[in-house]
Amino acid sequence: MKPIRTIELLAPARDYASGQAAVDYGADALYIGGTRFGARYAASNTTEEVARLVEYAHAYGVRIHATLNTLIYPGELDEAARTAQELCEAGVDALIVQDMAFRRMNLPVELHASTQVCNTTPEGVRFLEACGFSRVILERGLTLDEIKAIRQATHVPLECFVHGAICVGYSGRCYLSRSQSTRSGNRGECTQACRLPYDLVDASGRTLFQGKHLLSVGDLNLSDRLEDLIDAGIDSFKIEGRLKDIVYVKNTVAYYRRLLDQIIESRRGLIRSSVGKSTPDFIPDPIRSFTRGFTRYYFDGRRPATQERPYRVASFDTPKATGARLGRVKSVGKNFFSLTDPADIVPGDGICFLTGGELGGTNINRIEGNRIYPNRMEGIVPGVTLFRNYDHRFASTVERSSIRRKIAVQARYEWNGQQLSLHLCDETGIEVEERLAGPFDPAQNPEKMRILFQTQTAKSGETIFAIQKVDLPGNNPPFLPSSTVNELRRHALERLLQARLSAHILPQPLPEQTDYPFPATHLGPEYNVTNPLAEQFYRDHGVCQIEQGQDLRPTTRGCRVMTSSYCIRRETGQCLRKKNDWKGTLYLTHGTKRYRLEFDCLHCQMHLFDESSENSSTPSAGQSVSPKLHR
Repeated sequence: MKPIRTIELLAPARDYASGQAAVDYGADALYIGGTRFGARYAASNTTEEVARLVEYAHAYGVRIHATLNTLIYPGELDEAARTAQELCEAGVDALIVQDMAFRRMNLPVELHASTQVCNTTPEGVRFLEACGFSRVILERGLTLDEIKAIRQATHVPLECFVHGAICVGYSGRCYLSRSQSTRSGNRGECTQACRLPYDLVDASGRTLFQGKHLLSVGDLNLSDRLEDLIDAGIDSFKIEGRLKDIVYVKNTVAYYRRLLDQIIESRRGLIRSSVGKSTPDFIPDPIRSFTRGFTRYYFDGRRPATQERPYRVASFDTPKATGARLGRVKSVGKNFFSLTDPADIVPGDGICFLTGGELGGTNINRIEGNRIYPNRMEGIVPGVTLFRNYDHRFASTVERSSIRRKIAVQARYEWNGQQLSLHLCDETGIEVEERLAGPFDPAQNPEKMRILFQTQTAKSGETIFAIQKVDLPGNNPPFLPSSTVNELRRHALERLLQARLSAHILPQPLPEQTDYPFPATHLGPEYNVTNPLAEQFYRDHGVCQIEQGQDLRPTTRGCRVMTSSYCIRRETGQCLRKKNDWKGTLYLTHGTKRYRLEFDCLHCQMHLFDESSENSSTPSAGQSVSPKLHR
């Protein structure tokens, strides 16, 4: 008999409000930033807000994972340790970390290896497992076969992104933002330089593409491959979006909750990792929230583009959200247009379209028959394809949506003639008892009293519980006013809530196998060693030579600023393994920036090297005072 597997839906929480919404609409776990050291600088929260969310979530058995997944500079180690300890005291279930310094801080909590660690190989994941990481979060650019290979070589729980924005470079190995500014993705301040327009030129100076968003990939959507991921050994299914709005959170969480529930119900041996039923009052549909267009990225393999589909995963024309296709413009008037086919469009909708190689957009003011009147007509001409990037009716419905996730409870009365007891037992078996001492007068109308007990006890109101069954106190119940029954029920539910919170057991950290060797003895700057604790960690595991982390260095000419499973050649049908027309070295240029491309066909990877004539960035304040690591 196969062991029971726990399946987790992991949702983003920008703040308490979005975290509460994610819980209400079905998340099994949340990830949220604390005051500092999170990879989304704009999604920070006070420790008090995190603690408040912890209490709300733990009542459902929902876990809270705090993000401390940036690099730590030497002068920040004490503050990082204090921040981690405060989050532990707030009751978080795990810390998501990139910097190995946290492995040396003796923290009383699970550590999860962030995707920023660049978890791409069985050897790397096995090392993290041996070092006591309770979970490893996989790189988004992996294929299904690569995920299977990691699972077969390890036992550590695996977390995988299934929805949302994709970093085109390997997580933690991208310095493109910092090559154009002092802001680093490894410090939570990525400028999203990958979303800028670039020219692609060859060694002779010939322009192959001009002003295109050649590094901007679409948004991940693996909703139709969840069963494949379960079979491959994934335990946690992660939605990206700590900077997204609450409509996105509600809609996307509800969508994946429904899909995972269907799978869990249809297959033996699978259970949810939290409890409580969520019934949204709208039909979730991720295409109606923020999206740049969906892709499976390289889940099914890194295949060359075809002539029919030259851009398979990238969005060369725009890095912005386009939403669902509405249709083509049939005709235009002075201040209106019509579409070739009917479209479900309403005033307030936002539409967008490509015009002159750029994405234009406007809002819909009114509709009269087949005439659609936008706020402005610039760029709307016959033949233009329109997309809806803001669905006013849907967004308004989701914004107004207000549900409360409910935990099923059974109630049972006991009456011995002197004392009345109300027993509550929730769907996980947690049981409490609330007593009410007599004496009580017997009910003169037993049937009416039984109905009162039934109706008043079943009223769980705004609590997290839904009392679904009430066993009444015998055929001769005592007489109680409805206010007393209500008070008894209220006290019992409060006791049950506290019992649920007390039953939530915080997981303990795993020990580190200090003699387990790291897969390499030399670490280059891309391994991001930026402080003495991280350096000692790797030396303890057999690394002999450690170069200073790239974030401690200025970006100089010839520096590698990105490694990616994405390949411009493959994307445009010019793969070096196939017949191609582009010869010699290729370059990406943007303003004064120039990047040389190298293609590693053996590993199916693309590398970017900064070939600008001048250093493109200077060390930040944290870097300028950081001592060099030992060579």
